[in-house]
Amino acid sequence: MFLNSLNISGSGLTAQRLRMDVISQNLANVDTTNGPNGEPYRRKTVTLTERTQTTFSGYLDKLEGQPGGVEVSEIGEDPTDFKLKYDPGNPDADEQGYVHLPNVDTVTEMTDLMEASKSYSANIMAFNAVKGMAVTALEIGK
Repeated sequence: MFLNSLNISGSGLTAQRLRMDVISQNLANVDTTNGPNGEPYRRKTVTLTERTQTTFSGYLDKLEGQPGGVEVSEIGEDPTDFKLKYDPGNPDADEQGYVHLPNVDTVTEMTDLMEASKSYSANIMAFNAVKGMAVTALEIGK
């Protein structure tokens, strides 16, 4: 039971860390108007899903799909339109003088970053609480 709880918190830590990495990538590319494909940078999104696991005891009890934490199911691209900025002197401007800017909104990214950071901290607290209970349980047997 203790190990399953630690695995759940660990999966949350891993998922939120990846989410923070993707958000950092979005923020770093907020002004990238010409990427490797010739288009502006397109915002990346992370989709998390519940991870289920079936333990050996679950097979014995005919229980399937025990809660097992969270996992990243997809790192996708945000399909929203690029922002337009009128700047006819820019080398990336189109024929009408508009530069296509990435669809990254700094306020949204910072909000998502705060949320991921809080979730990461909550998983650390849960991990430490379970670890503390395990240590206390081991001390009882002394």
